[in-house]
Amino acid sequence: MSATIARIALNVFRESVRDKVLYNLVFFALLLIAASVLLGQLTAGQEVKIIKDLGLAATSVFGLFIAVFIGIGLVSKEVERRSIYALLSKPITRTEFILGKYAGLVVTLAVNLAVMAAALFAVLVWMDQTTPDTVRQAWAAPAVDPRLLVAVLLIFAELAIVTAVALFFSTFSSPLVAAALTFGLWVVGHFNADLRHFEQVVASSPAAWLARALYYALPNLAPFDVKAQVVHADPIAAGYIAWTLGYGLVYIALVLTAAVWIFSRRDFK
Repeated sequence: MSATIARIALNVFRESVRDKVLYNLVFFALLLIAASVLLGQLTAGQEVKIIKDLGLAATSVFGLFIAVFIGIGLVSKEVERRSIYALLSKPITRTEFILGKYAGLVVTLAVNLAVMAAALFAVLVWMDQTTPDTVRQAWAAPAVDPRLLVAVLLIFAELAIVTAVALFFSTFSSPLVAAALTFGLWVVGHFNADLRHFEQVVASSPAAWLARALYYALPNLAPFDVKAQVVHADPIAAGYIAWTLGYGLVYIALVLTAAVWIFSRRDFK
């Protein structure tokens, strides 16, 4: 990472930290994790599963809001405030501008996910310490399960893709349109596997080819969701984790390349 990209990333991180919306999202996520303890008390023998499930779900959903609502404004805010002219007049390339913005938001996302994950682990440690041994022995997995870190890592990778997509849309559209498109792709991304076998549903050959093209073009986010496996103590192969992370890195690189290409051709005069 060049010094210019690092400086832009640091500025993005500082601005994001000062954003009140960010604090509200993190606060509600932590509140939901704490509320999962109360809900867990209502389900005898399933307390830990409920806490893990709701905790990981809160981390994922509120992380999504952070990625989208901050990501869509990374470029549009600079254009609306006309500060883009001053930035581009400096010895900063448009590629460095886009990559710096992305890196700053990814760091912001990582810090907030770490805070939410730490809160979840704190709740689980408390449950482990206050639960009788006879009850803990009946759990399918220990309260403080290392597989939770795998789930958080894949959530972070998924949100890194969403951040890249939000930044891509923000290079040529308004914040409202960018948010709608990003949320839409996030929803589609979790059902993307259905497009692969779309020819079994329709008889039209062009429609089947279009579905197959969309399958490869749109992000496949379903593999990043391992919350159910973690909650039910199912094993997650190291090869699966490596393949999923590798796919995420490649897709992010392609999306950022497209974002740089579009942004470099915009005329701000």
